[in-house]
Amino acid sequence: MSNAPAIALLGLAPVIAPNIRILILGSFPGAASLAAQQYYAHPRNQLWPLLSALTGADLAGWPYAERLPRLLAHDIGLWDVLGACERNGSLDTNIRKAEANDFGLLRQRCPALRRVAFNGKKSGSFAAQFAAAGFETLVLPSSSPAHATLSFEQKLAAWRKLVEPAGPAWEAGR
Repeated sequence: MSNAPAIALLGLAPVIAPNIRILILGSFPGAASLAAQQYYAHPRNQLWPLLSALTGADLAGWPYAERLPRLLAHDIGLWDVLGACERNGSLDTNIRKAEANDFGLLRQRCPALRRVAFNGKKSGSFAAQFAAAGFETLVLPSSSPAHATLSFEQKLAAWRKLVEPAGPAWEAGR
């Protein structure tokens, strides 16, 4: 473990639109994502292949700038629970002085939002807060390459719940 001081970092802007019905929240972008200014930029992160399989659109095959509008067209947005923190490296366990994003405007900016999914346990620690605000919540296995205990197929099976309809409130948002 390094004794180097943690680096102060700012997260990425949300990828949201009024039409999104699903919001995927990670914890905080990894070093590769921050360097590229792109969500899930690490080449071994499985988010884009998972979303490709779930939507039937080859999101992973498109350049990043084209992925985002295509993702939004599937009513799915991206953001992180943390907007700033101090951290060395990319591991969630190294996060210090975490500052949560301001989620107060989600209802106003995303009136169709019904389901908030958390990409891993760290972000999933915010699930109760979103459930209390009336959102359906779902904590999913992390798409991170650091979470290698599950195969892609096992993760995909769990992630399929992300796009399953869920009752009258879900259908009303269509």
